Amino acid sequence: MARPRKFDIDQALSQAMHLFWERGYEGVSLTDLSSAMNINKPSLYAAFGDKEQLFRRAVELYDTSTGLPAEHALAEAATAREAIERVLRLNAADYTADGRPAGCMIVLAATLGQVENERVRSFLARCRANGEEALRRRIERGKAAGELGADVDAAALAKFYTTVLQGMSIQARDGAGRETLDEVVDAAMAAWPGKASQP
Repeated sequence: MARPRKFDIDQALSQAMHLFWERGYEGVSLTDLSSAMNINKPSLYAAFGDKEQLFRRAVELYDTSTGLPAEHALAEAATAREAIERVLRLNAADYTADGRPAGCMIVLAATLGQVENERVRSFLARCRANGEEALRRRIERGKAAGELGADVDAAALAKFYTTVLQGMSIQARDGAGRETLDEVVDAAMAAWPGKASQP
């Protein structure tokens, strides 16, 4: 009969998420994870598999917790412009929140690194592409509703605002505060095209 786990698996995963978020994938060793999660390595392997599997679980947790308000904004905002601005403002607040690492885990955790970690970088690239696709779909909805001119390239606009989000993440990690990021949002929304260019 298997012995029951003597740790809270959700809390341990949250600790791993914060460590990966703060230091990136390659900046975290199994010893670091074991210590932060307050479990021994055999228990870590038994509960989560290897480091990559644990990282993927941590990204999933990040996405379903920290990313949830932005997902709701895209679904619930009355217009595409409002949806995109709310996503930017929510992330400006999130990237600079007290008590946790600055910036976005999915942007910062593994953009460069060793060849053997290419799968991790590809995984995060797909996560970022999924976020961009969600923006594109919302912009397309706005076009269909007549909020934007027919000549607006929804894919290019989504890529632009995705790039703004990614840049804000790096600015936050470099020490930029909420007020600074909100100024970036103001400038980005001034570039909104078409019929909805005026708030």
